[in-house]
Amino acid sequence: MLSAQARPYIDASVPVLREHGLTITRTFYRNMFAAHPELTQIFNMGNQANGSQQQSLASAVFAYAANIDNAEALGPVVSRIVHKHVSVGITADHYPIVGHHLLGAIQEVLGEAATPPLLAAWEEAYGLLADALIAAEKALYAAHHTTPGEFYEFQVTQIQPEGTEVKAYSLMPVGNTPHWAFHPGQYVSVAVTLDNGQRQLRQYSLSDAPGASGLRISVKREPNRGDTPAGQVSNWIHEQVQVGSVLLLSPPCGDFSPAVGRDPVVLLSAGIGITPMVSALNHIAQTQPERYVQFAHAALNSDHHAHQADIAAAQARMPHLQVVTFYEEPTVADLAAGIYSGRMEITKLPSWAYHEAAVYLCGPIGFMQSQWQQLLALGVPAHLLHREVFGPELLDHLL
Repeated sequence: MLSAQARPYIDASVPVLREHGLTITRTFYRNMFAAHPELTQIFNMGNQANGSQQQSLASAVFAYAANIDNAEALGPVVSRIVHKHVSVGITADHYPIVGHHLLGAIQEVLGEAATPPLLAAWEEAYGLLADALIAAEKALYAAHHTTPGEFYEFQVTQIQPEGTEVKAYSLMPVGNTPHWAFHPGQYVSVAVTLDNGQRQLRQYSLSDAPGASGLRISVKREPNRGDTPAGQVSNWIHEQVQVGSVLLLSPPCGDFSPAVGRDPVVLLSAGIGITPMVSALNHIAQTQPERYVQFAHAALNSDHHAHQADIAAAQARMPHLQVVTFYEEPTVADLAAGIYSGRMEITKLPSWAYHEAAVYLCGPIGFMQSQWQQLLALGVPAHLLHREVFGPELLDHLL
């Protein structure tokens, strides 16, 4: 618990962090990477380039300060961070490095306003958060029976094109690599060494049901789009990985679990956000085929719609599965097949028991925000809404 001496300084920091948080986090990352270039092998340098990682940390620091006594609100955020940290191999030794450079960035940006009592308060607050994260991460590492930073070899046994932008990679463990149980909706980190020698980690949702002898991930090629650079790792995987290649994977992580329970469930996705939903759908088809499931997906058109075969197979097994599809730029054949034209609209879905069914969303941020607002307007309670996101938007309810 934060001390009475530190609390006023943390409370007073809230408006300051709202104004200067992004500058502080940019300064933090710049200084930390200059002192510890080895950490660029853990952090997503693509997100560094587009600024999303700096914004995520700024939002997290501000949310922590504003909700430091609200454990219930911070809990889901801490859980999401713990899973992400375990997936990339964060250890207890990293926390003093981060703390040192975070406090240094606060002092550098705020100047004389960063008084010794304020810095001492933030050192105390950071220490409390670090201790909580370290303990939770230690428990998750133990549950996986793995050591921090350990990655395991999986061989590619099949590559299946899923539309024009996505490839699904079937993977089998090599040697003593363990067979992992996982929950539908979880992801793995994939470690690759790029052509320039830089090691990078990226997270990919597992796109098939648990229980098989191997794993499957689905990777979307990310081209350069204006100010957004091309996806280094996704493009490398598309261009370099072949059947027989060996990839290094973390144990499955993530607390997004759309297949949990036996009640009706609604799965809403767009683009590559379909991957955790297909994992959930395949799992339900295998274990609860009589369950009521509504599965709605939005894509550009059928050429960009991944995992259509999985959906068709689930439809053949699940009498109460409702599938609704939206294409923003449908082809003539798409329209003839009864596909909705345009972006997803909740009012076009079959009605369901709004106060009973959990609703899960995964896709671009704009898509999830739009569906979230439509669902609330329709009367779906907020506690039944869940989304797969790791970024500033994760903290919307705290800011």
